[in-house]
Amino acid sequence: MQAKARLDLKMKNSSLRSAIPADSGWLVDRHIELYQDEYGFDDSFGVLVGEIVHDFFSSFDPSREAGWIAEVAGAPVGSIFCTHLTDETAQLRLFFLMRKARGTGLGRTMLRACMDFAKEAGYQDMRLWTHRSHTAACTLYRRFGWKCAEAEAAVSFGQQEVIETYSYRF
Repeated sequence: MQAKARLDLKMKNSSLRSAIPADSGWLVDRHIELYQDEYGFDDSFGVLVGEIVHDFFSSFDPSREAGWIAEVAGAPVGSIFCTHLTDETAQLRLFFLMRKARGTGLGRTMLRACMDFAKEAGYQDMRLWTHRSHTAACTLYRRFGWKCAEAEAAVSFGQQEVIETYSYRF
């Protein structure tokens, strides 16, 4: 069961497609590139993303999990994943959008697709883990009704950050 994303986008030729194992290298490389460039994250971030991607594709349960790649004119520009955390709770993971696709409505479409899938899959709530410095993403989460449940200052991926955990209840 894959949730269908509403493609009410300002950017022409935009779409979401299901992530496939062949996307693994691209997912890891783009996450590393983006987060090193924008936030100065160290190599430990790439290791974590690699583990998340590997775990997703090696134990994928299509009835409880989904991953999407956002594309513009056939070229990948972002991703978002819904993974199983507990029987009641889904986890939003690997959400990012390259600069050239920001401000187009694609991020909202991606988030809505992920949340719709989680609800349709029978989850009661969702969680995600992020950094306060990701201001655009945190603003988007709050606009969709997510609540910051925890915030803690820590060194994360070589940077002094405030780590935030958000939750959403259906």
